[in-house]
Amino acid sequence: MSWFSGYREDGAVKVTLTMIVVSFLVLIMVAELCAEEPVQLDRIVPKGSEMVQANVGTKFGFTEGPCWDGKDTLYFSDIENKRIMKLLPDGSFSVFREPSDEANGLMFNAEGNLVSCDGGARRVTVLGHQGTVIKVLADSYNGKKLNSPNDLVIDSKGGTYFTDPRFGSKEGVEQDKEAVYYLRPDGKLVRVVDDMVKPNGVILSPDEKVLCVGDSAAEYVRAYDIQPDGTVTNGRNFGRLRPRMRDGREIPSGADGLAMDSEGDLYVASSTGIDVFDKTGTNLGVIKVPEMPANCTFGGADMKTLFITARTGLYKIQLAIPGVRFPLARRTDVPAGRK
Repeated sequence: MSWFSGYREDGAVKVTLTMIVVSFLVLIMVAELCAEEPVQLDRIVPKGSEMVQANVGTKFGFTEGPCWDGKDTLYFSDIENKRIMKLLPDGSFSVFREPSDEANGLMFNAEGNLVSCDGGARRVTVLGHQGTVIKVLADSYNGKKLNSPNDLVIDSKGGTYFTDPRFGSKEGVEQDKEAVYYLRPDGKLVRVVDDMVKPNGVILSPDEKVLCVGDSAAEYVRAYDIQPDGTVTNGRNFGRLRPRMRDGREIPSGADGLAMDSEGDLYVASSTGIDVFDKTGTNLGVIKVPEMPANCTFGGADMKTLFITARTGLYKIQLAIPGVRFPLARRTDVPAGRK
């Protein structure tokens, strides 16, 4: 039969011209998607490099907030079990803090102390070397309690950007926005971003001129130019995450934790894996992970190991480009977590 005959010769099935046109359009869309398939990860992932599970035989509740101590140990949050864990050089695990106030994002400051987004306690704190809280950096804005601090990045001035969404129940919410804040070195807390639905992961560009923020309820990672006082301007869509497919429809995959390498490539944990963007915002492809990732960070002696927290697991993969460890200006005379 002809494509435009309208009927099969036996008359059993009617095929309308509209249906044929729709079929052509679908084929064109699929072809365009295939043509746009990112295939540039060879610059990022060396040939033969494989994803390795670090917690074989050990199961966690929900892993998040990976943070390299600058020496030989990875710290990360096990939110569901309310503890902060350490991956030791010999591959074993130990507890750093328990209970952890449902700590999420973690990062060492220039003094070698761990700074924690304590989601359950709705605050950002500094921890001593025994895992106890030695200082509360922020727990309210304009006299109202924060929502649930999620992730953070510390700049070379000693200021801290952190995201403050609220997932799950809205009970007790006092803030009018789910926002991004900047805690200035002088201790003043400033709301710098309030145009997102669910701000989540946050990271700086290598030159600290751009702030990147992931939105768990959107398909784009956002970028903002940083001003001398730490505030931001020129908010814009930086890069589009690879969508999930559900029942033949595209579903935004949503951004979680972020990491940055020394060449300005951005790594974004999403429901499809680790989306990798170059510094222009081009999606280079997705590093697949056995479980849905929540966050990632660079570590290892050469800073080329990407550690990935993913649901009950902890994974790692060796990459070609070293990552950036913030804050950039760091003291070297204080071992991490020892002050």
